Amino acid sequence: GNTVIFIFVLVLKILARCHDRMIRNKKYHLIRTFLKVIVFKRSFYGKSSNIMRAVRIHSLGGPSVLQIDYNLPIPKPAKNEILVKVKAAGVNPVDTYMRQGINGYNPSVPIILGKEASGEVQCVGAEVKEFKKGDRVICALSHGAYSEFITCDKDSVIPLPDRFNFSQGAALYISYFTAYRALVTKCKIKKGELVLVHGASGSVGTAGVQIAKAHGLTVIGTAGTAEGLEIVKKNGADYVIDHREENHLQKILQEIGQKGFDVILENRACLNLNDDMKFLREKGRIGVKIIKINKNI
Repeated sequence: GNTVIFIFVLVLKILARCHDRMIRNKKYHLIRTFLKVIVFKRSFYGKSSNIMRAVRIHSLGGPSVLQIDYNLPIPKPAKNEILVKVKAAGVNPVDTYMRQGINGYNPSVPIILGKEASGEVQCVGAEVKEFKKGDRVICALSHGAYSEFITCDKDSVIPLPDRFNFSQGAALYISYFTAYRALVTKCKIKKGELVLVHGASGSVGTAGVQIAKAHGLTVIGTAGTAEGLEIVKKNGADYVIDHREENHLQKILQEIGQKGFDVILENRACLNLNDDMKFLREKGRIGVKIIKINKNI
């Protein structure tokens, strides 16, 4: 009950402090896919069945602004929405940007953070025919996942296969849809091509390696630590290289006897895009992960 929510907030604050510290040290790490999930267990506060709890912020700032609100109304789904009982909520770097009001984010407060969740359908709106009560689902939201109940547009909900638990499901949507959109929808990857996943030990990079291998590409994955390199290798990359090394792209191409990449999935374009352009083959493509575009750019 209350203990579970308290632990949830405590872990969120620990993760947030770690992320803030990495930013101050100018390091870049993603909380890896299956370590970034906190599990919710619903337990009502009081007797009312119309009340829920959530982790909400009332001001922008550090981890200390994450607070439990105990008496929030359970949202009611609109005609095209689904009410979901949250079982697990994904924790993404963008949540910390919103909390701090950085990288182009300046949300109005109070606000419940969280962009992805998994859970069970409680009820559906009048126009929803694809889902029913009890279905296991994955949801994408603009915000709001750190709560016991959420409403989601039916077009932002997909079934959660039985082979995945709720924690795994809550870590799938943002990372895997981002990587799929970059590689398949935009770059239109083809079997036999050579792809570089720049930053392959993070969540989007992990998804990118798996998607590229599933489509029959030769995959080069980079990471910045020994642990990260091992993760990339175990994830299926054909070659791994430390992106902290000087001229690492040139070195790996020479090692494998290639002149350039057909496709690059770039997770940190602000540092790497210039070098990426130098090592593209003719008609090569780059998929760039963008957190948010500043309106002044």
